Amino acid sequence: MSERGNRKTQVGVVVSDKMQKTVVVKVSHLVKHSEYNKYIKTSVKYKAHDETNTCKIGDRVQIIETRPLSKDKHWKVKQVLERTS
Repeated sequence: MSERGNRKTQVGVVVSDKMQKTVVVKVSHLVKHSEYNKYIKTSVKYKAHDETNTCKIGDRVQIIETRPLSKDKHWKVKQVLERTS
């Protein structure tokens, strides 16, 4: 009945898993500088909900935007793309 709009997805690397059911995911982007035409690497850290606590540091994960779960958490872990050994 109720449809959700297009939710954003991002791919990043887990940099912290010390919280309960929460991981910090670092997403990197290349942005072109408007004046110098040089590419600059930027990154953003998102707190994402990990219901099963399966993500470890170094894992590549896909996160999806969701309703606010707390003050800082607006993302959920959709799937783990690569695991670290």
